[in-house]
Amino acid sequence: MLRFALTAVIALLVLQPARAAESLTVLTYESFTAEWGPGPAIEKAFEAQCGCDLKWVAVGDGVAILNRLKLEGDSASADIALGLDNNLIAEARATGLFTSHSQKLDGLKLPLAWTDDTFLPYDYAHFAVVYDTQKLETPPKSLDELVRGDPEYKIIIEDPRTSTPGLGLLIWIKAVYGDKAGEAWKTFKHRVLTVTPGWSEAYALFTKGEAPMVLSYTTSPAYHEIAEKSTRYQAIAFPEGHPIQVEVAAKLAKAKSPALADKFLAFMLTTGFQDQIPTGNWMLPAAPTSTPLPAEFDKLVKPVKTLDISPDEVATNRRAWTDEWLAAMGR
Repeated sequence: MLRFALTAVIALLVLQPARAAESLTVLTYESFTAEWGPGPAIEKAFEAQCGCDLKWVAVGDGVAILNRLKLEGDSASADIALGLDNNLIAEARATGLFTSHSQKLDGLKLPLAWTDDTFLPYDYAHFAVVYDTQKLETPPKSLDELVRGDPEYKIIIEDPRTSTPGLGLLIWIKAVYGDKAGEAWKTFKHRVLTVTPGWSEAYALFTKGEAPMVLSYTTSPAYHEIAEKSTRYQAIAFPEGHPIQVEVAAKLAKAKSPALADKFLAFMLTTGFQDQIPTGNWMLPAAPTSTPLPAEFDKLVKPVKTLDISPDEVATNRRAWTDEWLAAMGR
């Protein structure tokens, strides 16, 4: 009788479907989730820790993340947005879609103070023009020389309406030229080969040889030297200074898995996440890594001045600055 009862219980357990693992949905940009990006390794490490299912949803670039969330509103399916930056946080906050990250900030390793209780940094770098040393023997020595230089030597830039580097360049021009930014854009447009939706498209065209310059980051040459053993591509230091990008993640107020979102944000500041940033996202880590950065990072351009326009000023003026860019570029 006892044997029959045990057999019946075992049969019942076998017939019951296994409980699905709790899932976390993270909205981010395409290069983060690419097989060569940091996403796959981060997914594996976090899932091993949480026993959950981490799902990436990727769009073209950082500005596209905010644009999508604005369209979706409270019906957004993501638990976390990862890939906004310091230039977007005031605008993102104004949507009311985000809530506190509840993380301590004393372990951050950033070149600027960070006290925001909603948007949590995970990496940073300065924007820079990267050039091909085999195609351009004498690169521009300043932003003004880039703007006014020989239009035969083109640059590929990103769209500020969809891309954080594109927005970074918009801010860069405004910070240096002020009220004369429109005139600067009208001159600069003759050097622009094309405008891409995001960084990935721009950098791919650049490395295919379509133009000798591209808008990217001070950290980009580290990829080529470490992964390709090549010093062909180099960033240029401009005396006017460089804008900084601090990339952030934030929890959606309507997150379907809020506790799991908190675990991910806490994990983001650990070595399990940060170790993947330098040679996965090719940015500088926002928190400690388990080992020192590769020596190639010591060779990178270190801007003598960081250009700083507050997120509030960017949020207030982004539409007007974009319209100024559109008018000048004839788009």
